[in-house]
This record gives sequence, C-alpha cells and structure tokens, in this order.
Amino acid sequence: MRIGFINSNPILKLTFEFSLMIIEYCSLLETERKFVIANQLLKSGTSIGANAMEAQNTESKADFIHKFKIELRKEETQYWLLLCKFAPQLPDCDELLTKLEEIQKIISSIISSSKDKN
Repeated sequence: MRIGFINSNPILKLTFEFSLMIIEYCSLLETERKFVIANQLLKSGTSIGANAMEAQNTESKADFIHKFKIELRKEETQYWLLLCKFAPQLPDCDELLTKLEEIQKIISSIISSSKDKN
C-alpha cells in the first residue's frame, strides 16, 4: 500500500486528507438528499489528490508541471464549494474552502519551483 509514500510527501498528504474531508462532507450532503451536488463535488474534490499522485510518476519535468497546471486550472471544486457556502440550506464548508486555498497555493509554489530548476 502506498500510504507511507503519501504520508512522506506533503502535497500528497494534504490532498489525501482533503479527499477524506470531501468524502465526509459529501456523505453529509447525501443525508440531506443533495445528491447532485454531492456527486459533482465528490468527483472533482477527490480528483485533486488523484492527479497529484499521478504527477509523481511522470516521465519528464514538463509532464510533472503539466499535471499540476491541470489541477491548478480546475476550478470546479471551488465552484461547488462556493455554491455550498452560499446556499443557506447546505452545511458549512468553510474548512474545505480554506484547505482548498492552501492546496492551490502549494501547487502554485510547486509549479514555480519546478520551472526555476530548468
């Protein structure tokens, strides 16, 4: 199992923890019968970690940067979380938005530092 690898890599650990938080939040949405939003958020929110994991096995630095750029451009998770934040009938998701912002900053930093090494 790759959990040791995940725990030893800060961005993988952060995105894995974020995915677990997303799963928990989406379960809460499902108990409130918000299935469409839960499904969309579950797919987009957990793909962040999956793409970060995939970036670890790229064949080149350019491909590594590309994988993270894709993730940085994807604003879908942020969109769904903002809908949840401003829809008064949905549970609070501020912690998820804060964690997502932290992930986005780290990914930006990873991209910048990877480009600087060229």
